[in-house]
Amino acid sequence: MEIANEVIDSMLIKFNSEKKWTLQAIAQLSEEDITWAPNSESNSITNLVAHIRGCVHSRIETIYYDIPDTRDRDKEFERGLKYSKEQVFNMAKEAFDIIIQYLEHLRSNLELLLSQPFINRPPLTYSQVNNETTVLNLMIAIVREIHYHTGQIIYAAKIRKGQLVWNYD
Repeated sequence: MEIANEVIDSMLIKFNSEKKWTLQAIAQLSEEDITWAPNSESNSITNLVAHIRGCVHSRIETIYYDIPDTRDRDKEFERGLKYSKEQVFNMAKEAFDIIIQYLEHLRSNLELLLSQPFINRPPLTYSQVNNETTVLNLMIAIVREIHYHTGQIIYAAKIRKGQLVWNYD
């Protein structure tokens, strides 16, 4: 299972990095900045963080904590969605912490990577994977999804703030 450990370690590095840059970007913004959207068809940082948190809930918390999926995906993309900067920061931190905790759990339970946790659950909705997916495939999909949206968050933050200040420690 050496390759499995390498995959998990790579994902942990990726998610710790995404967490660091996303939280640093959000911390530098104003309350107005996090609810701003470039146009009526675009998402605000608030929308993107709500979507990341929703994705983590429906795809990881349902497996890891056996919590029923109560996600309201449509609300994540409502125009004018309002949360405070502190709430957005905390939602982002919580989402990354759950992902990282689950990856640490998988590191200790490598056999779970090929399990199919959704096989006996209601059909998945709004997902690039289906109920027959493995945990490994699910986590690969989450890497792509989270990276895509954190890129949008950082880009929107740069549009609003101009140059961001990064702490590389």
